[in-house]
Amino acid sequence: MSLNDVAEKEETACLHVIGNMDSPEYPAILSSEALSFLNKLVKKFTPRRDALLQAREEQQQRYDAGALPNFRNDTQSIRENKSWKVAPPPPELLDRRVEITGPIDRKMVINALNSGAKVFMCCFEDASSPTWENMIQGQVNLRDANARTISYHDENKNKDYQLCENPALLIARPRGLHLPEQSIQYKGQPIPGCLMDFALYFYHNYLTRAEQGLGVYYYIPKLESMEESQWWADVFSFTEDYFGVQRGTIRATVLIETLPAVFQMDEMLYAMKDHIVAMNCGRWDYIFSYIKTLKNHADRILPDRHVVGMDKEFLNAYSQLLVRTCHQRGALAMGGMSAFIPVKDPAEMERVTNKVIEDKERESLNGHDGTWVAHPALVDLAMSIFDKNLKGKINQLDFVSPTHTIDGSLLLKPCEGSRDEAGVRKNIRIALYYIEAWIQGQGCVPIYGLMEDAATAEISRANIWQWIHHSVALDDGQVFTKELFHSWLYQELDTVKQEVGDTRYAEGRFEQTADLFFKLSTAKEFASFLTLPSYQLLNQTE
Repeated sequence: MSLNDVAEKEETACLHVIGNMDSPEYPAILSSEALSFLNKLVKKFTPRRDALLQAREEQQQRYDAGALPNFRNDTQSIRENKSWKVAPPPPELLDRRVEITGPIDRKMVINALNSGAKVFMCCFEDASSPTWENMIQGQVNLRDANARTISYHDENKNKDYQLCENPALLIARPRGLHLPEQSIQYKGQPIPGCLMDFALYFYHNYLTRAEQGLGVYYYIPKLESMEESQWWADVFSFTEDYFGVQRGTIRATVLIETLPAVFQMDEMLYAMKDHIVAMNCGRWDYIFSYIKTLKNHADRILPDRHVVGMDKEFLNAYSQLLVRTCHQRGALAMGGMSAFIPVKDPAEMERVTNKVIEDKERESLNGHDGTWVAHPALVDLAMSIFDKNLKGKINQLDFVSPTHTIDGSLLLKPCEGSRDEAGVRKNIRIALYYIEAWIQGQGCVPIYGLMEDAATAEISRANIWQWIHHSVALDDGQVFTKELFHSWLYQELDTVKQEVGDTRYAEGRFEQTADLFFKLSTAKEFASFLTLPSYQLLNQTE
C-alpha cells in the first residue's frame, strides 16, 4: 500500500458510517473513494457552514428585536453595476417551460422522468423524509436514472415501469444547510446532510452525464444570503478542481424561498455567477419564511395560509422582482409550484383546472421562463399556457418587466384575509397528516387534493404559533389562545382517526405527532424548522 493510499484510508476513517449497510447496493454508493471525497468536503466546508448557521440566528435576533429585512448597503455596488452577467446557461437548461418535482422514490422517479415535463427536480429535501434508507436508496435510483437503466416492478399492481426514450432532464435537490445526517458522523458529530447528498450524487453521476454531453445540475434550497451562496459556489469549484473537470460543469438553480434572500438576489447571482443558471420562486417556503422572519412584528401577521395566494401584493412583487433581477443578469426566472392533483369529481376537476390556468397565466405574463407542477397529469395544461404566452419561444429571457419600483415596503406589505375556526382546523388536520407521514418515512403526501411537502406543515404551525403569540382575534371574535388550540387540536385528532379508520390509526403515530405539533406551536421560542425536532422521532423508526 502506497503512502497516498495510507493517507487516504486514515482520512476516510474520520467519517464513521453508522447507518445500516444491509442492502447489497449500499457498499457501491458508500465506496471508499466516494467517502474519501465526502470526507474532504466535510472537513473543509463544515466549519464555514456552522458559522453561516450562527450568522442566521444572529440576524434573526435583530429581526425579532424590531429590525426589518432590507437591501444591503455594503453590496450596493454589485446591484448598481449593470454590466456583469452570469455564465450563459448550457443549451439543455434553456428550455424549462414546465418542470415536475417529486421525491426520490424509485417508481416516482420513473413516472416523473416520463411525464413529458422538460425537467424533473428530484428532491432529497422537503419532498423526501430523510431516513437513511431513503437517502441512500435515492442515490441508487438517481444513479440508475442517469445511466438509463432504472426500472421498477410494482407487485401490488403487477406492473413494470421503464424509462421512456426522451426523459426529462434530471436535476437533484440536496438538503438545506441546516439539516444534519446522523447516520454518517465526522469526529463524533453528524455531517451536513447537504454535503452528503451533493457529494454522492456528483461522484456517482458526473462521468455518466459527461458521456451524454451533460453537466451535473442541482437545485439549491433555503439560502438566506450572499455568503451562503458563496459557500455553495466554493463547494462547486472545489469539486470541479478535485475531479479535474471544466469550471461550470456544475450548474445550479437557486430557490428564492426565504424572505432575507429576496433582498439579496443580485448578490447571490454574483457570488455564484460561474455556476448559477436560474432562480426559482419557492413560494410556499417563502410564505413560511415571511412568518418566521417577522414573527415578532405584530403589524405583519398573515391571515390563514389558504387565502395567501400569489395575487397578494407582497407575493406578486416577489415574483416580479425575481424575473427582473434574473433577466437583467442573464439567468432564467422559474415560477412556483402548482400542487394540485387530479380528482375524479368533474366539477372539482374543473375548479382545479381553472386554478392552475389562473396561476400559470399570472406567472407567464409576469415574465417567468417556466413553472412547476407536482403531478404528471398537469404537465400538458401548464405547458399549453406557457406555449401560448411565450409565442413559440422556449423561454423569455428577453422579457422586460415593468419599471415600477419594487422596494422593501412592497415586499414586506402585510395582507388581509380570513382568520377563522374552519381554516385553523383544516391547518391542524393537514399538519397532522403530513408530520405523521414524515416521521414514518414519507415526505411527499397527497392530502385533500394537493400534493403536500414539508413547507405545508411549516406554514401551518408558523401561522398557529404567531396567532397564539400575538393573541390574534379570529373573525368571530374569539381570541386564539394556547388553550383553544389545544382543544381544537385533539378534536381534530379524533376527526383524523375517523377518516383513516381504527386500524391505520393504531398502526400510525398520530398521537405522538399531535403532541409534537402542540409543543412546536406553543413553545416560547419558535423552532427554526420543524424537521429538526421531528428528525429525532424519525430516527426512532430505524
